Amino acid sequence: MKTRADQLDTQLKRLSSPPPVFMVTGDEPLQHAESCDSIRRYLRDDGFTEREVMHVDAQFSWESLLESANALSLFAERKIIEIRLGSQKLDKKASGLLQRYLDNPAPDNVVLILADRLDAGAKKSAWFKQVEKAGVVVEIWPIDVDQLPGWVNQRAKRLGLELTADAVQLLTGRIEGNLLAARQELDKLSLLYANQTIDAEQVIEAVADSSRFDIFALSDAVLHRDPARCQKILLVLRQEGVEATLVLWALSREIRTLLNVQRGLATGVNYDTLCQREKVWGKRKALVRKASQQTPASQLESLLGLCQDVDQAIKGQLKTDPWLLLSVLTLELSGCQLNLPRPIHG
Repeated sequence: MKTRADQLDTQLKRLSSPPPVFMVTGDEPLQHAESCDSIRRYLRDDGFTEREVMHVDAQFSWESLLESANALSLFAERKIIEIRLGSQKLDKKASGLLQRYLDNPAPDNVVLILADRLDAGAKKSAWFKQVEKAGVVVEIWPIDVDQLPGWVNQRAKRLGLELTADAVQLLTGRIEGNLLAARQELDKLSLLYANQTIDAEQVIEAVADSSRFDIFALSDAVLHRDPARCQKILLVLRQEGVEATLVLWALSREIRTLLNVQRGLATGVNYDTLCQREKVWGKRKALVRKASQQTPASQLESLLGLCQDVDQAIKGQLKTDPWLLLSVLTLELSGCQLNLPRPIHG
């Protein structure tokens, strides 16, 4: 039987008894981990108190599955045999051994297989079809951008939180589809504002309270036109192993936002309408308005060209350090007039 992560708990409640095998497959880490936790919890409640973990690699012997399943526990406990398959593929011998076990599974054991996303070939294999027929297969799919606000709302309600529409949009924009980051932010909000309705301003404050620098702190420092703070944050981001691509994304997005605000105001669009369109919330509204007035459009367009240079440097198409160019970019965007020559291409 196949099911989705959001349907798993309902399916588990419908089972009259545990099947001999469960499988969780997919690449989204939070849903994958929580699905495995739900299955383990269900099995523990049913008396499976022992657990054995097997990591599959090139040297793994699938005979050990049969040996473990047939070994009698000293205390006759029911056991979960957890097979961490990862991205490994089953060859003909491994496939045959797994099918042989599922033909006659040990009554006091349940096999839990943890796997990355399977390709079409694996899903057509005999072993996968037998796992699907004998047990429960949980397929993990990434949450689409359109589905993410609903997921955030549902998760917040489980924590006793109510988020305004603006707060949901701000949070989904900041996490960029990273559900682990979303969980962390929602857990933080539940500690700060338990059983409250949370607006965009409170989301911004909660993120700003973090002692660890991140790309959003860099964006705010740029808008505050604080070049010293920008350089400090940039250094910390590099030391923490943050990808230069992610920093470039944040800065280029800020530049485009400022340009779009300038163009919108020039054509008579209301500023609050522009903020809604550009996903600018809370205290950032005043910062963006001021920065858009202080930085000429010609300079912003030139900085977008510098962003292209950074992108080429990251890809190795330009022989210069991308972090050096990011430093120049943040300095100019925060108000320093450097007037440096552009890198030579080719």
